[in-house]
Amino acid sequence: MKILVINQTEVRKLLPMRECMDVMANALKILAHGKAVNPLRPVMRLQNGKGLLGLMPAALEEINAMGIKIVAIFPGNQGTHYDSHPGGVLLFDTEHGQLLSLMDASEITAIRTAAVSGVATNVLAREDADSLAILGSGVQARTHLEAMLAVRKIKKIRVWSRSTDNAKTFAKRANELFGVNVDLANSAQEAVESAAIICTTTSSKIPVLMGDWLKEGAHINAAGSSISTARELDTSAVKKSRLFVDRRESTLNEAGDFLIPRSEGAITDNHIQAEIGEILLGKNTGRTSAKEITLFKSLGLGVEDVASAHHIYHKALEQKLGTWVELGGERH
Repeated sequence: MKILVINQTEVRKLLPMRECMDVMANALKILAHGKAVNPLRPVMRLQNGKGLLGLMPAALEEINAMGIKIVAIFPGNQGTHYDSHPGGVLLFDTEHGQLLSLMDASEITAIRTAAVSGVATNVLAREDADSLAILGSGVQARTHLEAMLAVRKIKKIRVWSRSTDNAKTFAKRANELFGVNVDLANSAQEAVESAAIICTTTSSKIPVLMGDWLKEGAHINAAGSSISTARELDTSAVKKSRLFVDRRESTLNEAGDFLIPRSEGAITDNHIQAEIGEILLGKNTGRTSAKEITLFKSLGLGVEDVASAHHIYHKALEQKLGTWVELGGERH
């Protein structure tokens, strides 16, 4: 049996941001329609506390896709030449269960996470939202910038990072990639105070975005934290926002940005307004006024990875990209 190995460069070529947004919107609709299986991810924590190994299986009935992402999460790698989320996505045939492909998970994660935020921003942010603040300066900061530019006409961009050097590098790279000017903020507060769209893409375990800083009508994409014990937003920011999620079950079990305020008694489960897929299906409404603050809490889902892998695999076959590798698996 041969499998198709698709590397990081090929993934990037086969999954452009705007295309990925369409794939993600469809995946979220399939999930909200009850036509997907997306178990909560098992996580193995290393005893030294340096990292995690997460397993994210999923199946999407409507597109005949089944697979799993296996990813290591090492937040300490940010700012080094090591990826903070290395791993692979395995795509399987849904008729006989044969392994079809192994592809780079780092690039899929980078693109699909921002693409989902792009989908959320498109349905939740004000149409006239033209100022953007990004907290963080890593890979997700770059891909979120690309996604935000795809859904709104952004005129002003500010970035804040704990590392000024990293922020400067980000601003320079953004100009090279997207032809935009990015201003460096001296603090997270300075970055977000006048922003209509805010993306938090940090590895922080404690809040970097405070509710007192938010202006009326802002939209927030909280994408940096995906575990129950860490959060990027303080309780005030969550409480004063209308909260939308990628998936309720995941939020109720994994989202520190939600779980910590709930444990403090500041909010209840009813604070979750809707899943993004429900809005896309017309089952729920998103923004209801220009003044309200909307918050999309992104955790990242297996269905997003598998839908991405399914799309990449079929494009790779069409374009004759990837490398075929003999693996085995035949019955003898």
